[in-house]
Amino acid sequence: MTDCLFCKVADHSLASDIVYEDDQIVVFKDIYPKADVHLLMVPRQHIASLAELDSVHDGLIARMMRLLPQIARQQGLDNGFRTIINTGPGGGQEVYHFHIHLLGGGSLPGFA
Repeated sequence: MTDCLFCKVADHSLASDIVYEDDQIVVFKDIYPKADVHLLMVPRQHIASLAELDSVHDGLIARMMRLLPQIARQQGLDNGFRTIINTGPGGGQEVYHFHIHLLGGGSLPGFA
């Protein structure tokens, strides 16, 4: 998808501060961090949102979930971290490419 911001990050046509990448996943620093550590994990494959996942994505999603704690440890988040998936306009999704926020460090604000 040529207009997708996160597809451009994943294919390196848009500069970003990448902290991890492999053949399926890219993890980079959020440009508007909400915590001391605020990373975005995206699949290289364009999937619009969590609501668009299908059983063909099971392996990819399992890989992403298992990778999150490893990335958190590499970022020094030994005391814990938060993950967030915003889905659709009512869920606060702004970029329509499935992504997981990984936040930690310092105190994180609670949910109201």
